[in-house]
Amino acid sequence: MDGGSGNDDIFDSILMADERFRGEGYREGFERGTRRGLQTGRKHGATHGAKLSAEISFYYGFAITWKCLLQHNTDAKSRKRMKTLEALLDLTQNPHFDDPRAERLQEEVEKLRAKFRQVCSTLNVPTDFKDYIKTSEGTSF
Repeated sequence: MDGGSGNDDIFDSILMADERFRGEGYREGFERGTRRGLQTGRKHGATHGAKLSAEISFYYGFAITWKCLLQHNTDAKSRKRMKTLEALLDLTQNPHFDDPRAERLQEEVEKLRAKFRQVCSTLNVPTDFKDYIKTSEGTSF
């Protein structure tokens, strides 16, 4: 009967091969998918982080420039404008922007955008600066 059990082992191994290969294929596919997902996630995060950083930097430079232009004016309207510019500068220095995992990041960005619109309103300048915010795509150097 030992010969019969040897045949059973051969048939069992043949029948179990499908299950074994399916399991190995799943593990291999899962590992590859995880690696690719991490790579894609890093690329996506870096792209969107750079865009957000450029936007915040634009607001900072905008506020600094207008603050320099208005610093010698002493009328009430200019003081109000300076106050809103200071608030915008304070928002650009928010520590939540340094941590992409911060729970309130989106909230803080929306607050910053709202303050920018308010500053533009007090300065009587348009809020559409898409033509001024350019990436390095158009540079020739």
